[in-house]
Amino acid sequence: MTLKAADGQKILRENFAPWVLELGLVVEEVGDGSAVLRLPWSDRLAREGGGLSGQAMMAAADTAVVVAVAGARGGFVPMTTVQLSTSFQRPVVGRDVLVAVTIGKLGRTLAFADVTLTVDGDPAVVARASAVYAIMG
Repeated sequence: MTLKAADGQKILRENFAPWVLELGLVVEEVGDGSAVLRLPWSDRLAREGGGLSGQAMMAAADTAVVVAVAGARGGFVPMTTVQLSTSFQRPVVGRDVLVAVTIGKLGRTLAFADVTLTVDGDPAVVARASAVYAIMG
């Protein structure tokens, strides 16, 4: 089953904690092993100096991997983060962030993903992440 953006949005609504939902993430695309989510700019997510907090970007990346794995599996299954490593490359101020995930390997019990974060309308990378997820279902 191929998932659509609306399916990804439903996965968010039904499976994530309220504080994650408060990030306002929007699923823009779900593919077979990929996903793109939008993290809308919010002053509430800014740290001192006005830049988007790294914690918000990491949470968005972590969440986007779940949607991408669901896309690869044809639907949501229980899973949990085993590893998430993020490198921040430039600040984000006043702009939405696009979180693009590609699943590099999807096994029966583990998924490996690469995540690229950019600001909307600019291909310059603001952060990169790699993640490993344990698939429990």
